[in-house]
Amino acid sequence: MAKRAGVSVGTVSHVLNHPERVASRTLDRVNRAIEELGFVPDRRARALAGGSSALIGFVVLDLTNSYFVDMARGAEEEAQLAGMNVVLANSDLQAAKELTYLHLFDEERVAGILLTPLARRDEQAWRSAGWRGELVILNTEAEPDRCSVVPDDELGGYLAARHLIEVGRRNLVFAGGLFGLAPVANRLRGAERAVAETNGAVRMSTVVAGGLRPHHGREIGRGLAERSPADRPDGVVAAADLLALGIVQSLAGDPTLRIPDDLSVVGYDNNQASWESEIPLTTVAQPGHAIGQTAARLLIDEIRHPATHLHQHVRIDPQLIVRGSSVPASGR
Repeated sequence: MAKRAGVSVGTVSHVLNHPERVASRTLDRVNRAIEELGFVPDRRARALAGGSSALIGFVVLDLTNSYFVDMARGAEEEAQLAGMNVVLANSDLQAAKELTYLHLFDEERVAGILLTPLARRDEQAWRSAGWRGELVILNTEAEPDRCSVVPDDELGGYLAARHLIEVGRRNLVFAGGLFGLAPVANRLRGAERAVAETNGAVRMSTVVAGGLRPHHGREIGRGLAERSPADRPDGVVAAADLLALGIVQSLAGDPTLRIPDDLSVVGYDNNQASWESEIPLTTVAQPGHAIGQTAARLLIDEIRHPATHLHQHVRIDPQLIVRGSSVPASGR
């Protein structure tokens, strides 16, 4: 290629790596030669040789949840400002896929990894010291030797349950699955705190689902409908919007357990499904975009300034959004 453009190999290297150092006429000649020859730079080889990469790997927990999509968008925007790019992988709530992608990104020598982890605290593979590159954890607390960015899930659970109490609900259910996940456990803890503040005026039980998808919610909804009238709750805090959506779907048309008149439902995440539901879901909105931006900013600082970088653990507050699934006619 250098011969085709009539320049030195060093000049070609500058064009590929530091084009701002090359005169415009020379830059045009080399770029023309690149196009004519169909040359594609081997970025992985360059990373191995130079010890650097412009790629960030992002292992996302569940791309069917728009909350994690918002994280990815925030991270991508921040990375692009720094001249870097994000490569996305979906673990799809599977620990084996999470580990596979972590190994893949490590083998490909990406500059660093963003991760929304699945595994239980005592099983998390990312806690091992074997990763070559920097790693920032999103959505789950990390140990002191890693940066992390999390929403305040305990506050979110508190806001959800407090809202139900304020609209007059006294017999609550916390519906969730995957209680080994720290975010779900923290949401439950927050809801329990709101109930405890009533000094016994409100009670709350827990219903365990097999997961956090709509079909798990439909199973819960059917179970609630089958209870005797005296045993039915009047408010549900769902650990995720997709779970809440399934509950609402399963009870559509049931005259004995109408939403929101007989049963108020609050979801979590502000997933796109929450506002597109036939009965729009009241939800706790997660600051996904801000979490992604902040995590990418911390990772890039660690990549570029390892000697001065200080690990941070950032917590961002969620926000309650009230819609039609929680406010009964008497409360409007």
